[in-house]
Amino acid sequence: MTPSRHDRLTIGQLAERSGLATSALRYYESLGLIHSERTTGNQRRYARSTLRRIAFVRAAQQVGLSLDEVRTALARLPEDRAPTPRDWHTVAGAWQHRIDRQIAELQQMKAKLTGCIGCGCLSLSRCALYNADDRAAAAGPGARYLLTRDPDDGPEPAVGPEG
Repeated sequence: MTPSRHDRLTIGQLAERSGLATSALRYYESLGLIHSERTTGNQRRYARSTLRRIAFVRAAQQVGLSLDEVRTALARLPEDRAPTPRDWHTVAGAWQHRIDRQIAELQQMKAKLTGCIGCGCLSLSRCALYNADDRAAAAGPGARYLLTRDPDDGPEPAVGPEG
């Protein structure tokens, strides 16, 4: 069953209801995160279920997912109706491993922060500012002693797009 024109929102109504600027909505649409239909006057009209998709995008961003990851997840959800709890469960399940890994990394960083200022090592023997032969540099850029591996263990293995 196709929604009637009265069940559609203008971009202004969608912006007001979602709390996003119209420019953000147009950007989300250009990325394929939301979709509209055009009127005969070429104005955008959005299904009311678009509000849930926008809420989903914003929630996903809050947990650190990229817009590419969000787009992949949204591709699994129906566009013509509001997702069911089962639909949401399927998408959320796909993120569990990634979120668990992110939580573990944050917990490790939190534990290491107590001894960190600035570069992450707080050691004259390891600090790149005072140590020209910086052993941590072999492990890559950034605050290596704050990240998950000890730089003294050597460079991290190459990581693919999954993480």
